[in-house]
Amino acid sequence: MTLEQLRIFVAVAEREHIRRAAEALHLTQSAVSAAIRAIEERHDVALFHRVGRRIELTEAGRLFHGEAAAVLARARAAERLLDDLGALVRGTLPVAASQTVSNYWLPQRLVRFRADHPGIATVLHVGNTAEVVGRVLDGSVDLGIVEGEVDAPALAGRTVAHDRMVIVVAPGHPWTQVPPVNAAVLAEADWVLREPGSGTRSVFEAALLRHGIEIPAARVVLELPSNEAVCSAVAAGGGVTAISEHVVEALVASGRLAVVAFALPPRRFVVHWHKERQLGAAAYAFLQMIGCARNPQ
Repeated sequence: MTLEQLRIFVAVAEREHIRRAAEALHLTQSAVSAAIRAIEERHDVALFHRVGRRIELTEAGRLFHGEAAAVLARARAAERLLDDLGALVRGTLPVAASQTVSNYWLPQRLVRFRADHPGIATVLHVGNTAEVVGRVLDGSVDLGIVEGEVDAPALAGRTVAHDRMVIVVAPGHPWTQVPPVNAAVLAEADWVLREPGSGTRSVFEAALLRHGIEIPAARVVLELPSNEAVCSAVAAGGGVTAISEHVVEALVASGRLAVVAFALPPRRFVVHWHKERQLGAAAYAFLQMIGCARNPQ
């Protein structure tokens, strides 16, 4: 049974007249009669009494009319939903972002997107880079925004911003008195770092490898799951760390942390999406808002 057959049946049932229904639907009377007959024959049930030149709903026809009208109403609602989604009148923007991105780069852009599209609900998941990439790969979010490099051939990506990492210590640490710090001494320090899988840690470790330096596992005295926890531990004298300058800006200004004179390369903020999944209209609109084309590599 097709929606068109239901539409014809409801039109006839409401008018109890083949010709009037055909005129309302812009169909021939024979096409309307054939649609009604096809339903009746397929299900072996009479939907109308033929009384002379008139027709009337049978008991089965009255029961079926209620169901058919409800199905058509749901179909119209589904069509309106698709229209609304396409026009960004309503919908959802599922996004995942790493901690630095979600705290310092993303909020003002989500506010702007909300102002442009008030009917779109934003669902933000915050995690480390590995967790964000996992969400994009499994399809639970349309977009993932992280720091640094991602090894995931199934994903497309585009750089949307740059960030600078700095090494910070507690005030009074010896490194604040030795500008610039020699790269060789970094491997001898006690480090407080984000957990494996975080973009902050992976970018920092990659930067040290360019200097031929690898921090021994024994020198990582604390692994913590958030930027705030890392900063608190370092401010308390627990060690040194490398972190986004955005994260420590206020702490440095207040004197709780000090920046060490050692230059680290800039890192990128990159938005990723799955190459083989169709993006929703909201995700596509967000990409356009932040200056991304649909299919960049």
